[in-house]
Amino acid sequence: MAVIHQEDLIQSVADALQYISYYHPVDFIQAVYSAYLKEESEAARDAMAQILVNSRMCALGHRPICQDTGIVTVLVKVGMAVQWQGGMDVAEMINEGVRRAYLMPENILRASILEDPDGARKNTGDNTPAVIHYEIVSGDKLEIYIAAKGGGSEAKARFAMLNPSDSVVDWIVEQVPKMGAGWCPPGMLGVGIGGTAEKAMLMAKESLFDPINIQELIAKGPDNRGEELRLELMTAVNNLGIGAQGLGGLTTVLDVKLKEYPTHAANKAVAVIPNCAATRHIHFTLDGTAPATFEPPSLDDWPDIVWEVGEQVRRINLDDINADAILDWLPGETVLLSGKLLTGRDAAHKKIAEMLDKNEALPVDFTNRFIYYVGPVDPVDDEVVGPAGPTTATRMDKFTRMMLEQTGLIGMVGKAERGPVAIEAIRDNKAVYLMAVGGAAYLVSKAITGAEVVAFPELGMEAIYEFEVNDMPVTVAVDSKGNSVHQTGPKKWQAIIEHRMLRLE
Repeated sequence: MAVIHQEDLIQSVADALQYISYYHPVDFIQAVYSAYLKEESEAARDAMAQILVNSRMCALGHRPICQDTGIVTVLVKVGMAVQWQGGMDVAEMINEGVRRAYLMPENILRASILEDPDGARKNTGDNTPAVIHYEIVSGDKLEIYIAAKGGGSEAKARFAMLNPSDSVVDWIVEQVPKMGAGWCPPGMLGVGIGGTAEKAMLMAKESLFDPINIQELIAKGPDNRGEELRLELMTAVNNLGIGAQGLGGLTTVLDVKLKEYPTHAANKAVAVIPNCAATRHIHFTLDGTAPATFEPPSLDDWPDIVWEVGEQVRRINLDDINADAILDWLPGETVLLSGKLLTGRDAAHKKIAEMLDKNEALPVDFTNRFIYYVGPVDPVDDEVVGPAGPTTATRMDKFTRMMLEQTGLIGMVGKAERGPVAIEAIRDNKAVYLMAVGGAAYLVSKAITGAEVVAFPELGMEAIYEFEVNDMPVTVAVDSKGNSVHQTGPKKWQAIIEHRMLRLE
């Protein structure tokens, strides 16, 4: 019989969350590096280089891999012989661990959890509560599976109740392009098949805790239908040519994980959940003797690569730019930004819209300015800002025409593709959209030399900042004519892949 002490569980959860905030799983790093070595798309290879360099920087500096430090998901397997010591219930213990982790002064993590989700959407301030699932199992141990899941990848989850005769592969291959690049590929797809609607979704999430081992499966061959599906999906999804960050390339997914459960004869529940380039998860066991310990990985596990800008780079001074200067920028072109860069996300855009509707003066002059879609982590020590990678730009699509036509804004920086509404507004107003790499937040933050809140301080991490940046790396994703690299890149690489397959037949 094991007696699980309250403090042991609390501290184990806190330590685990801190650990995964700056250490990628080694299998993930190895899989990205393998994909990087094989990649032929220059844009995708560059994006993976930034992800790998960022990862090593975070492992060295003990700072978050991504500014979105996630919503905490916990799978708890409680042995039937376990007893508890302490006055809290299990959920309270876990949430106290979350609270400690996210408020730790040496490595503050961004609080992203909002209560009253369809109302006031008020930030809880400490990233609680976690989403917790329990299972009672045999034995006298407590097993904890813990993840910090980014909102961008979670937003791309898909579910369908297929007919029994429908193809799972066809449905998933149809869904992946609809996900866009907001989940920051390359990553993994978690798939759940069977059971009921909620069981399929939970299995898809659980599968993402499994190690990356698709290459071993390819080498040995499948032993059952589940393994056949993994291989079929791995090939079919990568053949789409979406590539790293949606820029077009050979690798979109590093692995496809799958769990199954018996289901009703009339149903085929299928769920798919992607895991992003900020893959963060860990598993530990408590037996009543002590808190869990987490050994740091060796830095030798990270590839020794250097991210460098190419010769074809455009350097831009944001303090001396106007609408005419951006007209000749080309899709896929690398740009280094220096000068003053405004920030703003969903909440700030909503407040701007409300002020414009009331004919109120805006607190910031956006004329000939660029805005960066980001919610940074709070700084520690001598940092001017914490990790500050981009958020998914499509959430701002509905505000884009308003911002371009009513504020004087001429450019935006974010993550992933823009939708048709935004692209049309960009084209009509001869503006530009630039893409920063999702999953390289600490690397990006090193280009930020100053940060000041200039509007809406009550919004916390969603306030409008003015950053001073120096050679911040971005890619022209939508030019002033409305050409999108997220459309041309995958289309080009899908054609290349199809051509090669035809030559092999």
